[in-house]
Formats: sequence, structure tokens, C-alpha cells
Amino acid sequence: MSGDVERLLIQFQDEGGEALGSPFDVPLDITPDKLQLVCNALLQKEEQVPLLFFVRDAEVVSSLGACVKTLGLETEQVLPVVYQPQAVFRVRAVARCTSSLQGHTEAVISVAFSPTGKYLASGSGDTTVRFWDLTTETPHHTARGHTNWVLSIAWSPDGKKLASGCKNSQILLWDPVTGQQIGKSLTGHTKWITWLCWEPLHLNPECRYLASSSKDCSIRIWDTVLGRCDKILTGHTQSVTCVKWGGDGLLYTSSQDRTIKVWRAKDGVQCRTLQGHAHWVNTLALSTDYVLRTGAFEPATATINPQDLTGSLEEIKERALKRYNKVRGEGAERLVSGSDDFTLFLWNPAEEKKPVARLTGHQALVNEVLFSPDARLVASASFDKSIKIWDGKTGKYLTSLRGHVGAVYQVAWSADSRLLVSGSSDSTLKVWDVKTSKLNVDLPGHADEVFAVDWSPDGQRVASGGKDKCLRIWRR
Repeated sequence: MSGDVERLLIQFQDEGGEALGSPFDVPLDITPDKLQLVCNALLQKEEQVPLLFFVRDAEVVSSLGACVKTLGLETEQVLPVVYQPQAVFRVRAVARCTSSLQGHTEAVISVAFSPTGKYLASGSGDTTVRFWDLTTETPHHTARGHTNWVLSIAWSPDGKKLASGCKNSQILLWDPVTGQQIGKSLTGHTKWITWLCWEPLHLNPECRYLASSSKDCSIRIWDTVLGRCDKILTGHTQSVTCVKWGGDGLLYTSSQDRTIKVWRAKDGVQCRTLQGHAHWVNTLALSTDYVLRTGAFEPATATINPQDLTGSLEEIKERALKRYNKVRGEGAERLVSGSDDFTLFLWNPAEEKKPVARLTGHQALVNEVLFSPDARLVASASFDKSIKIWDGKTGKYLTSLRGHVGAVYQVAWSADSRLLVSGSSDSTLKVWDVKTSKLNVDLPGHADEVFAVDWSPDGQRVASGGKDKCLRIWRR
């Protein structure tokens, strides 16, 4: 044991660069566990929060000294150490298929859990939407009404209704409890529906408005209570591929005309056009997607048996707003777009029309992008058989997850942002540990390509569907 341990002064900072306490004298060989004790003492929270520590964007893994050495930093000056709070709960990886649910007579195109994880819905090429009972893992309702393939489904953030859009350009609303249609069908688009997105819960706790994008180059905002079209947004010159309703009252749309447009939701005015992609833009992801999707439901408080949301509209709105502000943090929400030109762009759409970063590395078209629930990471799935992980703030490339032997269609994050599940044309699902970028579990079981995958917000289950017409539920 050497007599004098080298010491240095560190200054804790949060992700926004806000200093915590005053500079602190620590031994150079301090471990992340000890740093955590010190930092939590300074934070003075009732509960201990799990933290990660970073020096100049490099994570402190073994000890602070090792980090300082690899970066070749001075130990004379005060060293800024950034702390990142992690999720206080842990989602365990799913390991086995507990049910293989038959019923659809054509390929399953989309699967989606409701915001609390209580209900599961699937849309299929057989023109039906099906609701599944998760306690018994059996078919619950078959919702008939569409006359063509159901291409897109979306849960309202209060979990009380599901919207579905079909190739015949109709949008229908369903009640998950009865499986009956709510109101009359929303007609107006002239070509098929590509994407559906509800107004965020903290802007309107009644979940009244729904945005839809279509191959007819337009976006429509529907009043679901009156059952009529409220606004039509035109400006794109080719098929609109995706629409996202942001938490600050903006709509974002991507299109095959290679542009992304930003609109004001309340009056439908076009704010700006984001250009840069050299081919069709397929998909968009908002840094606040997960918190907008789950609304007032906090995954950390999930029970074994998912419950519906309780409370008055005001309370629900308040809870949703609090959660939204926490994830959004100081800056405005960020947007990532994925394209057929093999690249992604990271944008700060509320503030400027120049991209923050261009994310290159995929060798085939990008099929889906998703921000992690804590908005720190971005995962992109591509036809080059890989999933790439990027930094959600800077767009810096972090790692690739390789293992699939076919195109990766869809990915879904676990609620604690530590795990990722992917579905591929090689008929398997794979669960990845994002931090170590290693394969956690390999889940074969489907007989053909897996088109759709979703991880329930309460962390209990993963659902997947695809070409073999079966819906599979995976659990721990």
C-alpha cells in the first residue's frame, strides 16, 4: 500500500452543465460506486438514484484514475465530472415465448401495447384489428370494419381508444374494452394511411385530436369527438411517410419528397422545411416519443397486473406534463429522421432548419429509428442487418449490434432504456444489452419474417407479429 494516494479536485455537473455543490477532493483511484455515494449525498434525495459518470463524454468504468489516464488529462485543474441519473427500476430481459396466438389469417403488420401495458392490439393484412387479453394471453375481440389491409394502429395516450388506418384510406376508432367501433369512420384521405399519431395527453387530457398521414401527400387532423376532419395540411409533393405530434404543439412530418416539414398544430401553419436527405425519408423519432406515448403512466410504479389510469382529467394532465418536462429537460425536443439514402439526421426542429448532425454508417436503407425512453440514445434499424446506437444529444456513433442474418424491421426499447429488442426477416427476435452492446437473449420461434415488435411500458412482456400470422408473447 503506497503511503500517499494521488488526489484531485472534481466538480460534479448535470447533463445541462449545471454545477452540483463546490469542487470536491477525491482520491484518483475512486470507483464509480464511491462516486455514486458522494454524488447522492450532494443531491440529498430521499431515495438513492443509480448514476453513471462521464469525463469528457467517456464513461468512468473501473476508476476515475483509469479514465484520466486514457484521456491524458491534467490532474492539476478541477476536473468536471458529469453525472447521469439512470432509471430507478430494472426491466428484466424476456427469455421465453409464453403464448403463440393464432387468429389472424394474413400477416401481422403492427402490434402495440396500450400506454399502461394493460391491452395489446394488432393490425393485420386480413383487414381486422384484434385485441388480446394479457392476463390469460388469449384472443379478446376481433374488430371488423376495414375493407383492406390495416397498415397503422395507434393508442390514444389515455389508453381508452385505438385508432387504425387501412389501405382503403379509412380511419376507424375502437374501444379496447368492448372491441366495438367508436363513432363513425373518418374518411377523407384519397390514398392509404401511412401513420397515425394522437395529440399528447398534457396538451389535451380528453385525447380528442388525431393526426394522420397518407400516400395522398396530405396530413389531416381529425376531431374524433365530432368525427370530422378539422384541418388538412398540404405542402408535401409526394407520399407522407410519418407524422409525429410533439409535446410543444408542433407537428413533424416526413415524406418521400425527401423533406421533413414542421407545422403548428393549432392553426396548421407550416413553420419550416428541413432538407438534407437524398432519398425518401421513411421514419421519424422524437426524443419525447416514449413519454408522450405513456402519458401519465410512470413505468417505475408499474404493478404486476396493469391498471387503467385513474384520476380526474386535470390530475392526469398534470402528471403527464410533469413527466414530459422531466424528459424534455432544458432544451427543445429533438428529432431524428431515417431515410432510404442510408443516413439519419439529428435535428433541433423548433429552433433551426440546419441539422445538428448527419449520422452515417448504415449500408442499406434505414427502416426505423427510436429514441430511448430517457432520450439519451438513438437506435436505428436497417436492411443492412445491423442496429446502430447513437448519442441522442450529439448524434455521435456509439456502437453496432450485430447478430441478425436478415433485414432488421423494427426495434423496441425497454422502459428503463437498458435493453433493446429487435425483430428481423431472419424470423428471430433478439434482446440486446445496450451498455455492453452484447446479445442478451436470442428468441427464435416465429416461422417467418418478424414485421412488428413492441415492449410493454410496464416492462412485463414483448409482443411480436409477422408473416407467419401468429402473434407471440414473450415473458421473463
